[in-house]
Amino acid sequence: QVQVAESGGGLAQAGGSLRLSCAASGSIFSVNSMGWYRQAPGKQRELVAIISAGGSTNYADSVKGRFTISRDNAKNTVYVQMNSLKLEDTAVYYCNVKYRDSRWYEYDSWGQGTQVTVSS
Repeated sequence: QVQVAESGGGLAQAGGSLRLSCAASGSIFSVNSMGWYRQAPGKQRELVAIISAGGSTNYADSVKGRFTISRDNAKNTVYVQMNSLKLEDTAVYYCNVKYRDSRWYEYDSWGQGTQVTVSS
């Protein structure tokens, strides 16, 4: 059984920074990718950033140049450094992990989410 846990959410002022962390634990043999999604009030869940085990990254246009995703494969942990925060970054942020177990079966797990609130 695999658990995904986010941390680092909270309150920040516009123009400020936050760093989110996500750790996956359990019977993980190999991680395919780890990423962050967010859902703002009245909006659909959207991709924020994703990083593959090989290090390739993708970012939403709205966060390019402001957010940086990174990972520690040995710890099955992903981070997103969020700089120059804007009011529209306010959302619940969810961590997503795509991985394989020792039998090479594929799985897709989600964290419970962490609230990020940006104030003026």
